[in-house]
Amino acid sequence: MEAKVYNLNGEVVKNIELPEFFETEYRPDLIKRAFLSAFTARLQPKGTDPLAGKRRSAESYGKGYGLARVPRLPGGRAALAPMTVGGRRAHPPKVKKILWERINKKERIKAIKSALSATTNVELVKARGHIFNVEELPIIVENDFENLKKTKEVYSVFEKLGLADDVIRAKEGKKIRAGKGKMRGRRYRKPKSVLVVVSDKCDAILASRNLPGVDVITAKDLSVLHLAPGGVAGRLTIYTEGAIEKLKERFGE
Repeated sequence: MEAKVYNLNGEVVKNIELPEFFETEYRPDLIKRAFLSAFTARLQPKGTDPLAGKRRSAESYGKGYGLARVPRLPGGRAALAPMTVGGRRAHPPKVKKILWERINKKERIKAIKSALSATTNVELVKARGHIFNVEELPIIVENDFENLKKTKEVYSVFEKLGLADDVIRAKEGKKIRAGKGKMRGRRYRKPKSVLVVVSDKCDAILASRNLPGVDVITAKDLSVLHLAPGGVAGRLTIYTEGAIEKLKERFGE
């Protein structure tokens, strides 16, 4: 499987042979599991104090008094029960609850390879809602891209590659979230746009991430979280030549 390599002017300069993992079978079930595993691994266990609402010397009077049989303080006021003032919560969150969904190492690696192969499928990428004017995927650019220091230079390259419309889509798609999440640090719902995969830490990381919806990640840290946001594969992705070589080393090809 061959792919075109573009320069910073959007011109094809050569063709290269892609690694075998770009031809991995598309497995949406594995990708979803790997995404949930990576996503839940970041969650911090939380729970209430086990004695919260229980530090009272309340006991039920029992039956025969014409009163509800809830625990009562010596003065007669109800306590301890979930529906009473200052009582315990009915079903509080517990620290011992298992949040992290585990996945086998080989399954996780196969899921990443499958998500990488999905970036070469035009139909899957369009199904995610991405807008682009490129006939073939994946999009590979020369290593000079990693030396760009300004956001306007990166955007100019996107325009020449036919990806600028997707950045505009992400910018216009920013909406205020429905529900209580807007009060909990998740006020805006922001669409995902182009993913840029670079070989190592470089100037392009700072220059690219200011664009709406654009994420930049090194080949070493690339995961299903980046390739398949929400567990749905087919993200519009740009690779540098150096990133392709690093991925070959990572997956042993």
